[in-house]
Amino acid sequence: MQRRHLLAVAAAALPARAALGQGTSGAARVLRFVPQADLAGLDPLVTTATVTRHHGFAVWDTLYGLNQDYAAEPQMASGHAIDQDGRRITIRLRQGLRFHDGEPVRAEDCVASIRRWAARDPMGQVLMARTEEISAPDDRSIVFRLRRPFPRLFDALAKVTPPVCFIMPARLAATPPTEAVAEIVGSGPFRFLPAERQAGRPAVYERFARYSPREEGTPSWTAGPKRAHLDRVEWHVLPDVGTTADALLAGEVEWWENPSADRHAALRASRSLVLEVLDPTGYVGMARFNHLHPPFDRPAIRRALLGAVDQAEFMRAVVGADRSLLRDGVGVFAPGTPLANDEGVAALAGARDLDRVKREIAEAGYGGEKVVLLAATDFPTLAALAETGAGMLRRVGFEVEIVGDAWAAIVRRRASREPPAAGGWNMFFTIWSGLDLLNPGVHQALRGTGERAWFGWPTMPRMEDLRGEWFDAPDDAAQQRVARAIQAEALREAPFLPLGQHFQATAYRRGITGVLKGLPLFWNVQRA
Repeated sequence: MQRRHLLAVAAAALPARAALGQGTSGAARVLRFVPQADLAGLDPLVTTATVTRHHGFAVWDTLYGLNQDYAAEPQMASGHAIDQDGRRITIRLRQGLRFHDGEPVRAEDCVASIRRWAARDPMGQVLMARTEEISAPDDRSIVFRLRRPFPRLFDALAKVTPPVCFIMPARLAATPPTEAVAEIVGSGPFRFLPAERQAGRPAVYERFARYSPREEGTPSWTAGPKRAHLDRVEWHVLPDVGTTADALLAGEVEWWENPSADRHAALRASRSLVLEVLDPTGYVGMARFNHLHPPFDRPAIRRALLGAVDQAEFMRAVVGADRSLLRDGVGVFAPGTPLANDEGVAALAGARDLDRVKREIAEAGYGGEKVVLLAATDFPTLAALAETGAGMLRRVGFEVEIVGDAWAAIVRRRASREPPAAGGWNMFFTIWSGLDLLNPGVHQALRGTGERAWFGWPTMPRMEDLRGEWFDAPDDAAQQRVARAIQAEALREAPFLPLGQHFQATAYRRGITGVLKGLPLFWNVQRA
């Protein structure tokens, strides 16, 4: 790095650090949080960016929550009744629920929110295909009339994989799901303050005093009582990891979501900090192909690259050499979760024969097309994956152009279906929480519905058939059998490259208590 670039970074850091010491920073009921990246958008249906999902859980509530046993629990719902052999489901809302504009939450708001969410969500699409009618016969009743039973209905409403079924006012849920809502009117424990969302300033969340948490249960991931003890949560986006580490050590911020591995030793050495792995399902790296344009419109080229992937190399680039923080031999479901299996994983294991990969790519018809690779420069984990991936592609003969930009800009560009030379792309890198890869219902990257699929837009009819079989599987053993077939098909079609699993520590000051496992959530959290 050139000296003048270092000076520019240092200069940019000064106003950001100075701003942390201003305003309400000394208040004990204010939490200053550094997210993994700046918000890529405020509407959690328009983008699947993880940071926007985290924002969503602060602002909106859900009918059902997911606990640490991967089970759905009533959240805004008080409970439900199942009738007509599973073809009629009635969900009752809890009393006292209110939106942030003061209006009561009504069943019609929930119906509109479910419809908007289901238009974007893979599991929601299956649910609606099996739904004859969803109605709100009164203010507290939501009724599903199903063409045939859908036993995973509550799992769908509780899922934490983007997009999440957050409950919005019906007037906003009427917004087409491809367009961002005009206002952020939440139903959850914190209220977003759009007036403070200005360039160079934090995103700010204020406790919603009229939020009504569940009275019973134990907080567990997104389930149980959501009691907000903080008056204000500020999301500060700092220019680099060094600035962030210094700010955390100095007490200028209290929580850093994802400290980079090279900072762990310094952070652990501080008695004032806690480093903790919140998500036991870890994080799984992925290289996503664009199926619309050469060269990755050819399945044989995508499949050949499985032989070039060294998952351990990718994960070392993210977390360093500590084997306790990484895992290779990873398929399409998160290791350690019920559907993880070893079907076809041999293609990703063992010694890498790059000469063979080169031959297979040439035989598959690679014509020397430039690969436009998107790299998030402000997201150390994704930057490390992109750099490692570019090296892998070059070693097997691809011409690579790296387009580096902030993650928010990458999120916008990956939505383009244009050719790479016209503002599109060929490959990008991302990280999923293991919670996002639990099963075929929530695993976005397994969808094979072409233009309706997740970014990259693969068309995989056999995969869609297998997903349907999984939804109908009568028991755990049947689900596991179908999951093996799905993994085999995924490694044959190669809509993406699995890059391994790592475990991400979060870092916060010892005066912070009540941090829940799973996602970065702000209810239950207290500051001494």
